[in-house]
Amino acid sequence: MAEAVSTRPAFQNLVLLTGRLLLAWIFVHEGVFLVVNFGAASATMAKAGIPAFALILTIVLQLSAGIAIAVGWQTRLGAAALGLFCLATAVLLHTNFAIRNELLHFEKDLAISGGMWVLMLCGAGGWSVDNIRRAERSA
Repeated sequence: MAEAVSTRPAFQNLVLLTGRLLLAWIFVHEGVFLVVNFGAASATMAKAGIPAFALILTIVLQLSAGIAIAVGWQTRLGAAALGLFCLATAVLLHTNFAIRNELLHFEKDLAISGGMWVLMLCGAGGWSVDNIRRAERSA
């Protein structure tokens, strides 16, 4: 079980909130981009041999887990899901290290995955829906 949120100083809760928002932003932004540009994204994925339903699942995951992490609801679950997603994306899609940009995407995916593992272990912090719900249950 995680440390009781009420014992965390305000600074730690601020850092956890900032970290959650920064990690969530890339997924919410990309999810919205994929929705707006669904046709082009679907065509690009088809060229890579990825079926259209995978794009739909990707959008759902990015938007739902990204928003959940941003507000701090089911944060650990959302972080675990996006951590696995980033790890899979790195290993499956960004392996041509002869292309510098592919290596950079591989490394970024690994770094984001690592950030998600930390968030999964630390939890959302005090300024979150998870904390509000926990406080209501203990009251």
